[in-house]
Amino acid sequence: MAKNRLGSLPVDQFLRRHWQKRPLLVRDALPQCAGLVRPNMLFALAGRDDLESRLVQRDRKSWRVRYGPFTRRELGRLPVSGWTLLVQGVDRVLPAARELLGRFRFVPHARLDDVMVSYAPPGGGVGPHFDSYDVFLLQLQGARRWRVSPQRDLSLVKNAPLRILRRFRASQEWLVHPGDLLYLPPRYAHDGIAVTECVTCSIGFRAPGAQELGTSFLDFLQEHLKLNGIYEDPDLRPQRHPAQIGDAMAGKLGRLLEGVRWSKADVERFLGCYLTEPKPNVVFSRPRRPLAPAAFERHAARDGVRLALPTRMLFRHGVFFINGEACPARARAAHALRRLADEGRLPPGQTRGRESARWLYQWYRAGYLELLTQ
Repeated sequence: MAKNRLGSLPVDQFLRRHWQKRPLLVRDALPQCAGLVRPNMLFALAGRDDLESRLVQRDRKSWRVRYGPFTRRELGRLPVSGWTLLVQGVDRVLPAARELLGRFRFVPHARLDDVMVSYAPPGGGVGPHFDSYDVFLLQLQGARRWRVSPQRDLSLVKNAPLRILRRFRASQEWLVHPGDLLYLPPRYAHDGIAVTECVTCSIGFRAPGAQELGTSFLDFLQEHLKLNGIYEDPDLRPQRHPAQIGDAMAGKLGRLLEGVRWSKADVERFLGCYLTEPKPNVVFSRPRRPLAPAAFERHAARDGVRLALPTRMLFRHGVFFINGEACPARARAAHALRRLADEGRLPPGQTRGRESARWLYQWYRAGYLELLTQ
């Protein structure tokens, strides 16, 4: 996939014609990524407790879901067909998977979620379903048959452990091979069945719901809220019903709550922290023997630095958000930090400056970034 193109289609045309509108299949889009994750490698990742893994099995019309980590022995006892192993967040531990995310830079980093990789023997799949977010499905190994539908009936099978569509009616069908890339908009019904032993990569994008955003923002406000005053009633009078909340009390308490306010800056700060907040199972590896500040600065200037694989970094104006933390920077430091956020690394000679060096060293000590080595 060339820069600014999806196969033969320019990215701007893809965004205009297909993004959140209709599917697109790009044959041989990323042939160099075939074999990016082999089955044995995925089985090893499914045994880690810092990654979320699931095992989906189908027995006729019933579905079963188990959550990892899984041992090699458990996986080795599975039947020859009818199951799928899925591992989330592979980009947090495999550099090649993180580099794959970089091929989708035409979508803002704030929308990127993670790379999920699945393995299935012939007949394996997770059933007809839909996602609430955009997704690219890249075939890494073997062949898979995809059936898709823009159907409006999205009712689900009751009491199923997965979101399985009750009435799936395919309108298009493709057989994909290693290197083929399928894009699906949100809420587009699809069903993928392994034709041969296959590995499929899913590049997903964040699409927070209004309810999730609202409750998370209220939690954020709670941590930063400062209201003055207490309830007072020096003019209290006897009332006929002592259990009744009187008009005067309701009015006074309501006026206290009117002090709850937020600004555009509050919203922006919340969004930056929220969109970079690590998932609960993410672990950052701090340096065992961290360099002193001066030694770190010399090494960084000579070799450069890069973000650690689990790190998420965004910015808004002069505030940089890294793994849920807000870090304001002056204009001189902001230039280098913007490059770090955009590209995921700073080359040699680009780390100088007192303020940027201070932030880089702090993030290095936290395990958020690491030194490049020559």
